[in-house]
Amino acid sequence: MTIVNNIKKNTILLVIITMIVLYFVLKDDAQGIIDTIKNMDVKYILLAFCCYLTSVTLKGYINYKIVNDKEKFSKTEAIRQNFIAQFFNGITPFQTGGEPMAIYMLREQGIPVSKATNYMVQSFIFYQIALVICGIIAVGYNSIFHIFPKVELLQKLVLLGFAINTIVVILLLASYSKQATTKLSKVTYKFVKKIKKNLTEEEWLQKFEDYHNGFQELKQRKKLFVGGISLNMISLICLYIVPFFVLKGLQNTETLTIMETLVSSAYVYLIGAFVPIPGASGGIEYGFTQFFGNFLEGSIVSAMVIVWRFLTYYLGIMIGAILFNIRERVRK
Repeated sequence: MTIVNNIKKNTILLVIITMIVLYFVLKDDAQGIIDTIKNMDVKYILLAFCCYLTSVTLKGYINYKIVNDKEKFSKTEAIRQNFIAQFFNGITPFQTGGEPMAIYMLREQGIPVSKATNYMVQSFIFYQIALVICGIIAVGYNSIFHIFPKVELLQKLVLLGFAINTIVVILLLASYSKQATTKLSKVTYKFVKKIKKNLTEEEWLQKFEDYHNGFQELKQRKKLFVGGISLNMISLICLYIVPFFVLKGLQNTETLTIMETLVSSAYVYLIGAFVPIPGASGGIEYGFTQFFGNFLEGSIVSAMVIVWRFLTYYLGIMIGAILFNIRERVRK
């Protein structure tokens, strides 16, 4: 019942924020933006959505490969569960709802909670490393070709990106040593406690213990380690390329290269990771208009952000919600 109540509360909040965001996106040229969307080329929009579906499907397949070495877990079930996890990520702040739901669903497959947690930690490690690599490439590309002007937003984003990279490196290094993992968990607890006041030191220590165990197991599965990171990078590229096809679908004649699209998207999603609102709503749309606005006019960017957000966020939530409801009915 608590899960249902939380879903309702977060959904209401999401609807309110969405209406506010739509107002600011449409307020300057609502009719022009609507006309642009009405006249879009559907085949490119379908192609854009296929890229998004490929991204989510690949992440599900990665989870299948992680689990399937030791447990019976079908590809179809892994992909279905990942879409449901996307739904819970989409309606919770900082995308924190997907992982607990994934662990819960794995437990229903007969996998012990400890193993399920370990598998999800491994999945997180793959994704985080791939995200860091893509971020470094994006920052490096912009440093060489200067596709963005030197604005304050970009400077802050670069600093945040390097901060994330540093944290990930520290975590990976600490994972080699049980003693280092324990010390790091105790040092970071006092800072995290200020943000999440109901978090106990034992709970925080357990999170680091899970991370340590997950990384230790991955050290023995080198082929999976390389494959998991590689597939996550392909998944991210599929997600990052969506705006390119959306622009084609809006029949815009302005030039936006694939590389400019990939780099801009990498920065947009990096901004979204720091917005403490379900779906990063508001912040991620602002980031999109700021970065893609360097190449395109305001009205076309506004039309792009509406279509792009619908394809990569709201449709994904709808699919996940439908699959979750079907799952609940079958269980009952």
